[in-house]
Amino acid sequence: MSHLAPTKLSAELPLLFGGDVMLGRGIDQIMASPSDPVLYEDYVRDAREYVRLAERANGPVARDADADYVWGAALGTLADPSRRRILNLETAITTSDTPWPGKGIHYRMQPANIGCLTAIAPDCLVLGNNHVLDWGRTGLIETIETLEAAGIPFVGAGRDRHEAERPAILPGAEGNRLLVFAAGHGDSGIPADWAANESSAGVHYLPDLDETAVDRLGELIDSHRQPGDTVVFSIHWGSNWGYQIPKTQRRFAHALVDEANVDLVHGHSSHHPRAFEVHLDRLILYGCGDLINDYEGIGETTPYRSDLALLYRPTLCRGRLQRLELDPFAIRQLQLQACSPPDRDWLLGVIDRQAQRFGGLVTDTGNTLSYRWSD
Repeated sequence: MSHLAPTKLSAELPLLFGGDVMLGRGIDQIMASPSDPVLYEDYVRDAREYVRLAERANGPVARDADADYVWGAALGTLADPSRRRILNLETAITTSDTPWPGKGIHYRMQPANIGCLTAIAPDCLVLGNNHVLDWGRTGLIETIETLEAAGIPFVGAGRDRHEAERPAILPGAEGNRLLVFAAGHGDSGIPADWAANESSAGVHYLPDLDETAVDRLGELIDSHRQPGDTVVFSIHWGSNWGYQIPKTQRRFAHALVDEANVDLVHGHSSHHPRAFEVHLDRLILYGCGDLINDYEGIGETTPYRSDLALLYRPTLCRGRLQRLELDPFAIRQLQLQACSPPDRDWLLGVIDRQAQRFGGLVTDTGNTLSYRWSD
């Protein structure tokens, strides 16, 4: 009789993070079941114009595209089940035709195009952002129902406050759990009246980045935490453009680690990658940048290169960062494509300069970009 040795559970937890995933407007228009293209923006009234802008910049874009088209060269990495994959979905998934009043930009994807997301089967989508209620609470509830039907976990918004605040519970390392919490701050453009309450759908809204918020979040996290859990806190905050990290953000992120015992802070809202740092062996991503958008051909985005995207691949061990690799991509023809050498060098230069502000260094290993930091 043979005896098999028990499988040793790894202490390492491989993760993957992306910033804003915008699947509305032009991207929704190239999918198999596009929404009504009407927009309520000041300058563009037809979503198909964003497709035309992309084509003017980089050539023809397929219509009735395959469900996985937009992921392009990133598909293998995004669909890798060996990592827990967490992305910020900055698009309502809805058939609602009633936009939120007084809001200039409204993103939506037709629910029939959910195959775009099931093609990568993310482990968790963050909904606590400034576009998930673009089509009202009806649109948010339809988004939730569509994700539930597709078996995709979500955090940061819900049918009520309890659902908006509760974490996604994912498999972690050594048989333990990974808890993902999410919230959004008003400085990212989230209206205060989007806050979920006991009887109304909305987002997990943070009115302030202060000690009171840290204390409340610490209590919330502790109410769900079990021994051995790893905790990620995902937060939508800050401006769309620029590289400055406000002192309030840095203090808040450090306090989440110091006082709420968060193991990784996943920040997003900026349309381009911002700085990141390691604090007490915990990774803080201040702004992951857009992962996919339809901004090709919009000239004012050029200085910050929102056409260049990063996927962040940290590996943790009992919450502590062991290594961080970053995969660069370019958005061309409304698809993630491999970076050209000049684009790769440009992006490397930018993120290395940002990392150096907090004692880090980013180098090109040939296969990927690698982050080193001071202990």
